Amino acid sequence: MAIVLEGIKGTKSVADICREHKISQALYYRWRDKFLEGGKKALNNAQVDDNVYRAEREKLQKIIGKQAIQIEILKKQKNC
Repeated sequence: MAIVLEGIKGTKSVADICREHKISQALYYRWRDKFLEGGKKALNNAQVDDNVYRAEREKLQKIIGKQAIQIEILKKQKNC
């Protein structure tokens, strides 16, 4: 990961980084692509999680609303 980040920073050329770490440029670019894809997946999952939480929150709000109505009905019945 450190090698990929070093290349992304752009302070050194990819060729210099690969020479320094004794890896091929092809390997570096495979690692970089996997790294970037993993980041994309992580961010997409965060959006999915937000949608799941939003749906669950709406479901619970409906339940609470129904219970509040039932409580009001029971209070009215008790007062009659």
